[in-house]
Amino acid sequence: MLPDLFIRLRRPIVLVLHLLLIPLGYYAAFALRFDFQPPQPYVDLFWRTVPYLAALRLASFAVFGLFRGWWRHVGMRDLVDLVCATTLSTGLLVLVLFMTGDLAATGLPRSVLVLDWITALVIFGGIRFAVRAFREERLVPWRQPRGRRTLIIGAGTAAERLLRETQREGQAELCPVAMVDDDPGKKGMRLHGIPVVGTVRQLADLVVKGSIEQLVIAIPSATRRQMRAIVDACLETGVDFKIVPSLRELLDGRARLGELRSVQIEDLLGRDAIELEMEGPGDDLVGRTVMVTGGAGSIGNELARQVAGFGPKRLIVLDQAESPLYFANLELRQLHPELDVIPIVADITDHARMESVFARHRPDFVFHAAAYKHVPLMEDHPVEAVRNNVLGTLCVAQAASRYGCRRFVLISTDKAVYPSSVMGATKRLAEQIVLGWPALMERGTDFRAVRFGNVLGSDGSVIPVFKKQLAAGQPITVTHPEVTRYFMTIPEAVQLVLQASALPEACGRISMLEMGEPVRIVELAENLIRLSGLEPYTDVPIIFTGLRPGEKLHEELMSDAEATVPTAISKVRIVQTAEPEPELLTSGLDRLMTAAAVGSPADVLDAIRSLVPECVSPLRERGVVAAEGD
Repeated sequence: MLPDLFIRLRRPIVLVLHLLLIPLGYYAAFALRFDFQPPQPYVDLFWRTVPYLAALRLASFAVFGLFRGWWRHVGMRDLVDLVCATTLSTGLLVLVLFMTGDLAATGLPRSVLVLDWITALVIFGGIRFAVRAFREERLVPWRQPRGRRTLIIGAGTAAERLLRETQREGQAELCPVAMVDDDPGKKGMRLHGIPVVGTVRQLADLVVKGSIEQLVIAIPSATRRQMRAIVDACLETGVDFKIVPSLRELLDGRARLGELRSVQIEDLLGRDAIELEMEGPGDDLVGRTVMVTGGAGSIGNELARQVAGFGPKRLIVLDQAESPLYFANLELRQLHPELDVIPIVADITDHARMESVFARHRPDFVFHAAAYKHVPLMEDHPVEAVRNNVLGTLCVAQAASRYGCRRFVLISTDKAVYPSSVMGATKRLAEQIVLGWPALMERGTDFRAVRFGNVLGSDGSVIPVFKKQLAAGQPITVTHPEVTRYFMTIPEAVQLVLQASALPEACGRISMLEMGEPVRIVELAENLIRLSGLEPYTDVPIIFTGLRPGEKLHEELMSDAEATVPTAISKVRIVQTAEPEPELLTSGLDRLMTAAAVGSPADVLDAIRSLVPECVSPLRERGVVAAEGD
């Protein structure tokens, strides 16, 4: 009741306060001009002109919105508006007095106008900043700061933004007392009253001397190498440490300004994070019907979330997994209540079902993320891998082409290059289908593919497995001490898919992200253990189990027979690859379909080898696979 009443009365109260302070500041200008003893003629002059000034200044303040601002959050923008409004009202006063003929008659001293301009800024600016200072408890000398004594690593823009947030009312979780920065020119400087006391190399000593209880990393521009060095320094102190979210996390809504999070394994990748401009696909997707197959999986779900932000007319999320699809639908409806989200439970290998879905909804765009991706499982179930990854892709692609889909984007993998696994070979066949199947080429659908490496945090990736092992107190298992993989984060993978869907030169091609150097899996395990506050090999053993069937020691992003060309986006390249003859592809797939229908794993593997001759370390070296399910 009382807060609502205050909100309704706030603007009238502010207006009355300004009405009282305007004459006060104006009279102060006369008093300063005449050593606080203005002669009676000038006192009369004050009373004759103050109504003009009051009316003009109130009007100017209203024009610049000074009555609508929150004084507790006043900033430089408000100060600029105050200067502009005060200058305008002073100029209008001179103009009005000149037009009415009163300027010459009154003999108003120019010094009074200047002094009034100054006193107005001091009074109205001072009262606003005084309110803000009172609300921000660390700016009030008699208030005892609350929160954990915190040292901030970095003294740049992110640190300044964090300090502003911590000084606001109620932000008492941490109490910044010092900062460090490797820029020697910043040592001894202060930022919002907090001194820069040293560098990261001095962190351990500074933590002890300053009785620091928490560290905050505020260097979003740090390279991964620098970040690893900072994290190592933080771990040596034995003090809890957090990190400021990146700008991408703030823009994506995954974090809030001033919110801290724990350092994640993604922060320690062997390369800098890739940030792609996200304007490209917006014009294509707005007002369209978009389908995401595999939309309940980790990649498909993130893809659906990102697509929803571009304002499509309708978003179809298709998946075979009922429960994950249910929760994905709930999340999308909560985030975008205005969007028509249609969840569909369906099997992509069911030709009749795909025909029905496409005939009813006629999507303009299809992002095909549905696939079996676990290498060891698919080694034991090659028939199912072929049914889902190959025949399922063909089924969806045919329906998309038949019902006038404008664009079809296949999500592929680096395991399709020189495949040594059933999963990799089936994804290479999926690439061949969408880029070379004769019947698909006869229609107007734009088919393209996107190839990327392992995705950190996706379902079944190594990091969730490592975390479960740590939580259970088990040793971390790594296949081989030298095994390497190319890694991406889920947002990076989705950005690539969306950008590749918009690139004109990607039509009928494979797009690939420049992913830097591959990462050793054992280093990921070691870093994850350290981030958990433990020591690798001492507190948590790392056991090497040997490469599993179908796995390679090192993955590749393209074969020797392929080349890449740059695109309009610096980090995205187009893979130029030789596709098989249409007749050979058609006859080979007919043979593969027959083998899959019969359920013969050995015949399926033979058909795959004939279609993908670049397979290495032949698929299922034993040559004959036991019947599935044995």
